[in-house]
Amino acid sequence: MAGYRKLGRTSSQRKALLRNQVTNLLYHGKIVTTEAKAKEVQKIAEGLIALAVKEKDNFETVKVTAKVAKKDKDGKRVKEVVDGKKVTVYEEVEKEIKKDMPSRLHARRQMLKVLYSVTEVPTENTGKKKNTKEIDLVAKLFDEVAPKYASRKGGYTRIIKIGQRKGDGALEVVLELV
Repeated sequence: MAGYRKLGRTSSQRKALLRNQVTNLLYHGKIVTTEAKAKEVQKIAEGLIALAVKEKDNFETVKVTAKVAKKDKDGKRVKEVVDGKKVTVYEEVEKEIKKDMPSRLHARRQMLKVLYSVTEVPTENTGKKKNTKEIDLVAKLFDEVAPKYASRKGGYTRIIKIGQRKGDGALEVVLELV
């Protein structure tokens, strides 16, 4: 008996399908899919959430000083002439950043192996690259999802059967975060 469902696909197609569905589940909160796919996606998603819950507080805050380009009122860099060349003016800024401990860094990299990168496009700019932003799903897992499930000991997702699909009669389900 196999340890997983093959879903009628080659291994690379199956891996891509599952990564895509896990990414969409964690980004949107729920997906509609077939029962067999949902059970496979549920395994992967619950593992990622459990990893995030385990490592959510495993970081330290560190103060760092960074050189940042000085900007004018229009948001353009301020330049000054030094020895006949235009040079950008920098100012030092002190910031507090989260520094991952080694085990949290390892967990972050494990999650990145599974999750695809998500780019959010505003509705008014559909089809254009302007004003798109990259969503950090791993940070969302650590900062939003993990604190929500900190008191739970598993069972982070739920499968609700919604009936048979019209085309091929496959049993469709909603897979959602609890």
